[in-house]
Amino acid sequence: MALLPLLLNGQSKNTDSKATETKPDAMWSVYPSFSWQWPGGDLADRFGPSATIGPGLFYKTASNWIFNADINFIFGNVIREDSLIQNLINSDGFVIDDQGHYAEVSFFERGFYSTFRVGKVIPIFGSNPNSGLLLMAGVGYLQHKINIQVTNKAASPLKDDYKKGYDRYSNGLSTVQFVGYIYHGKSRLANFFAGVEVMQAWIMNRRSMNFDTMRRDDTPRFDMLIGPKVGWIIPFNKRMPEDYYYY
Repeated sequence: MALLPLLLNGQSKNTDSKATETKPDAMWSVYPSFSWQWPGGDLADRFGPSATIGPGLFYKTASNWIFNADINFIFGNVIREDSLIQNLINSDGFVIDDQGHYAEVSFFERGFYSTFRVGKVIPIFGSNPNSGLLLMAGVGYLQHKINIQVTNKAASPLKDDYKKGYDRYSNGLSTVQFVGYIYHGKSRLANFFAGVEVMQAWIMNRRSMNFDTMRRDDTPRFDMLIGPKVGWIIPFNKRMPEDYYYY
């Protein structure tokens, strides 16, 4: 008879433990992200490595499916377009400004890509069902151009709308894949994701003519970007549980 209370007590504790077993949470989150990317395909003929920053929005279901939308702004300073402004350069290799002096001309990569993705969180270390391997894929839109800056804006051939004849403004549809790890901690501050992102894009030059080549560039482009990406997640849901129970 003395064993009966102990058995009942053990059964009660086991029942309570199962009741408190943590399941994945449905949650909304926002995040800022940063990536460093190397170009591939036709993009490697125009630009060097670049960085991106931008915001995103996550919705994670209670079954660990992820729905994600984001926008990423591209910044780079390595330009590999050999013919750029060749018709404005004198025999010494300089552009002459409106006062007859050498103009200081700088070139930068600027652009953005926006995507919508679907993915899955696969818990891998057992104790936290909201964290684990993160796999995502989706579709989007990529746009980029060469940003031309002239000191004091003193060269008329590179002012205002004239610059558009040299900027190689291009855009089109893209696809994207991401493989990495996502972590949701006990507080709103300890949440992040990190991994490798790969993008492919099918785009066209949208200018009616390139002034330096005196023709329209209507050749289809296949551009790629690949590199590491990290983000700091800010969840909207209530505070994460202090403990996780698992068997």
